[in-house]
Amino acid sequence: MFTGIIQQVGRIRHIERTGEDLSLTVEAPGFRSRHDAGDSIAVNGVCLTLLDEADDLRFDVSVETLSRTLIGEYSVGQAVNLEAALLPTTPLGGHLVSGHVDGVATVDRLEPSARSTVFEFVAGRRFARFIAEKGSVCIDGISLTVNTVVDTEDTVRLSVNIVPHTLSHTNLSARQAGDRVHLEIDLVARYLARIQDLA
Repeated sequence: MFTGIIQQVGRIRHIERTGEDLSLTVEAPGFRSRHDAGDSIAVNGVCLTLLDEADDLRFDVSVETLSRTLIGEYSVGQAVNLEAALLPTTPLGGHLVSGHVDGVATVDRLEPSARSTVFEFVAGRRFARFIAEKGSVCIDGISLTVNTVVDTEDTVRLSVNIVPHTLSHTNLSARQAGDRVHLEIDLVARYLARIQDLA
């Protein structure tokens, strides 16, 4: 489990295809020394297992993970958000995040708002029932509070307010309209919807 509070932004150093799977190496100075092989690390919100001792972070990405995420489209030099799995002593500054990405959203619009930036994302209509105004959502591993929600026939549009600290300490600073990002819905919303389906 994670909290959605990004601990460091790393950069992809190497990508290697091994059959249908992929090996991913991320450069993140100082991050590796604090973690051991076998630890769970969220990379842009995707829970991956840290491999052998090395200066960089190295992960194997399975064909299943590649089919459900954007990792197969990543390129060397790309910035990625990093967070280690929470401990009993970890402050829960965001919300509970599983690291199991539900789908993909698209950055539709960015607009300055005082010192902050409003990001508007568009996702498939199937996510609409899980997203609520002032609820939580996880975008590329970042815990965010939903400002507004607009449902259309085929999509759900949600806006979030990004304060300067979040912008400068995550890869949102590099995002532009048209970029695709990982989306994980709130765990509470997921289970409430399931209970309702079975009622």
